[in-house]
Amino acid sequence: MLSAKKRNQLLELDLSLEKLSYEIHSYSSYTSAYYPRNILEDKPLEQSSRWSSNCNNEMQYIIIKLETMSIVHSITFGKFYKEHICNLKKFKVYGGLTPNKMDELLNSGLRNDEFPETFRLKYRANNVLLPCQYIKIVPLVAYGPNFNFSIWYVELKGIRDQEIVQKAYYDHITYRENEAIRLCLKHFRQRNYLDVFNLLQSKTNLLIEDPFLTELYTQLVVNGDFQMAEDSMTDAAEKGLFEEYIRSFEYKLQWTKIEATNADGDSPCIRGGHQMCIDVEAGHIYLLGGWNGTKNLSDFWVYDVNARIWNLISCDTREQGGPNPRSNHRICLDPSAKRIYVLGRFIGRDMRANANYNSDFYQYDIIHNEWEQLSENTLLEGGPGLIYDHQMCIDSDKQIMYVFGGRTVHPDVDQFYYSGLYSYDIMSKKWKLIRSDEKDPIYFKSRIGHSMLLDQTERLLYIIGGDRDNKFLSDFYIYDINADSIYELPADYAAQDDQDLVVFTQRTTFDIDTKEFFILAGLKDKKEKKASSVKNAFWAYDLRMGKWTKLYQSENFDQCYWASNETTEPRPRHAHQMVYDYVNKVQYLFGGRTVEIETSRQQRLDDFWELHLIRPKSEDLLRRIKFLIRKQKFREICFESDSIKALKYLQIQLSQVVDHSNKDESLEFRGLSASLFNKNKDEAHDTFQERTELFEKLLEFFPDEMKQPKENLIDLIKIE
Repeated sequence: MLSAKKRNQLLELDLSLEKLSYEIHSYSSYTSAYYPRNILEDKPLEQSSRWSSNCNNEMQYIIIKLETMSIVHSITFGKFYKEHICNLKKFKVYGGLTPNKMDELLNSGLRNDEFPETFRLKYRANNVLLPCQYIKIVPLVAYGPNFNFSIWYVELKGIRDQEIVQKAYYDHITYRENEAIRLCLKHFRQRNYLDVFNLLQSKTNLLIEDPFLTELYTQLVVNGDFQMAEDSMTDAAEKGLFEEYIRSFEYKLQWTKIEATNADGDSPCIRGGHQMCIDVEAGHIYLLGGWNGTKNLSDFWVYDVNARIWNLISCDTREQGGPNPRSNHRICLDPSAKRIYVLGRFIGRDMRANANYNSDFYQYDIIHNEWEQLSENTLLEGGPGLIYDHQMCIDSDKQIMYVFGGRTVHPDVDQFYYSGLYSYDIMSKKWKLIRSDEKDPIYFKSRIGHSMLLDQTERLLYIIGGDRDNKFLSDFYIYDINADSIYELPADYAAQDDQDLVVFTQRTTFDIDTKEFFILAGLKDKKEKKASSVKNAFWAYDLRMGKWTKLYQSENFDQCYWASNETTEPRPRHAHQMVYDYVNKVQYLFGGRTVEIETSRQQRLDDFWELHLIRPKSEDLLRRIKFLIRKQKFREICFESDSIKALKYLQIQLSQVVDHSNKDESLEFRGLSASLFNKNKDEAHDTFQERTELFEKLLEFFPDEMKQPKENLIDLIKIE
């Protein structure tokens, strides 16, 4: 019996991860002295310290057996000290309790360089932890198309506490047994063997689905009470049960230019390198500072989303004890305490002679409209030095702020370093260095031009892309705060088929509800400013699905286009800012700097845009659902040989839920009239079958965890 503390730790896997010992169980082949056992030792300087297959087909594998059954959390691949043509460009990792029955845990690839890479494995499915005794690595593609596969070193980390692992094993076995019974229940009910169904269900006390859906089945299939079925589906829509289904639809995008001022007719002027943050609950967007082309700014604005007006909080925040003029700083909002934090700034080359290089740190209290300087120099308090182009996030629950990346500002422009990952405890006002770029660059490179977003529920930091030493980084890292571990998400967007996702000026937002990242790209290559490198593109990454989708891209590059269509979409830019209202699904974009193609002159902007992400609404789905239900009722009225009643139902009740402007729906509706003249069917058989098919059609609108199993029992039968 697990303690309450361990049960909570088990749920979140909030435990210290251990290195897991293993031995080689089996393998497909090996070459010369490149034995499978070589992956047990990390010797990056030795050419022969690796396992190499003797061919490069997809039948190659290596299976390792863990010393004890464990929950495997991550896998690390060591590499040769320089790039190697046999490195794995693509591979898969499987895990299971036996070598013959394993589940896929990872589908990814390695970069062809000398740096080790760590990947988080799938360790939970259907709210059940996955215990493993065996891990199988399957190479798919090497960097050399005609070369054999090589793996240099493998390290596994996870949990081997037997109290926890045995509990996970019991849960795993119980889940599989219960799913087998639920498959039988589904099979019996589909075939109207209700006596057997009821007997098995009462014997096992297992539910085939959520009680809500069982009641819907009774209303629709057993009783044929179509009005009650409609009422239940209306209730489901009001409870938000269709949200997961709605997510299966691709977003449609709608750009709108916002023309807003304050009471005096003023609005923020042209600028780049400014900062924005959004208070979603209050409907306020804050904008601070920036560079207007001649000087740094210290004005402070707030945009009221509901009133659609700007308000100038301060012309110069210095007058209220706030920060001096600055650009390329960072601000972030604590939504619970209603405070904004400001850190960092850039000092231009021609301004460094007599500049102040202290890293000042400020807090703005929204409720009391007060500034407070928290530190004159964070470097002296264990925090970062004076940096710019970094990223900041706040864990409002834990009252911890995280700062990552950025470059330091030094009197000598050729002297700088990249700042590491820091945390700041707001309550104790103490800084902590979590990862140093000087000590940990192999595993986790600091950078500029990146995005960093926080999943406060899971306590994960996501770090996307960026630039280091004028080299674009296409990685996607996760920092697990609880485990103090860094993993690379198996979603290297530089490796996507569409190379337009590889950009320098990406701005990323995160939907905490849907677990989706949204990336606006403007400049593909910061050095080569040609037509093909300057374009607007908007991407979404679904974290749950592990899938990239391009939602929008402008293929127009010339100045004439942007001059004549300025209000249809924002022009490509960089040094802009974007914030996201995750409740109303609206992105807000302000300012920045254009990248000219015909001329080297760059224009700073003061335009303000909103981008609506549109998917079908619950009411749209509900109308379609009512059409499906009423269509079945209409057919049954036809079977009753009451043509007049059926015709009236078709013309009134069914017609009410048809979108007659939709060509397909209108055609389907008109085709129903044929049922008025087709009555030669076996009513009892057809009615049950059609109602069952309608019920299973309605199940598509509900979350998977509410429904009966997707699989069918007969599909498990093999004919040999």
